[in-house]
Amino acid sequence: MNEWVIVKTKIKEMVGTYNVSQDFTETLNAKVKQMIQDSMKRAEANGRKTVMGRDL
Repeated sequence: MNEWVIVKTKIKEMVGTYNVSQDFTETLNAKVKQMIQDSMKRAEANGRKTVMGRDL
């Protein structure tokens, strides 16, 4: 099962009159999840348990 970390309705609000395809939201969700995982690794490598903006 695909766990969502993004809010699809917020994306639709942002794009206004544009249509949003299912593959867009799935790809965006996957990228966000990967960014979070990479940020966690960077924080850990720097001896922190707090993920910060600079970890992105």
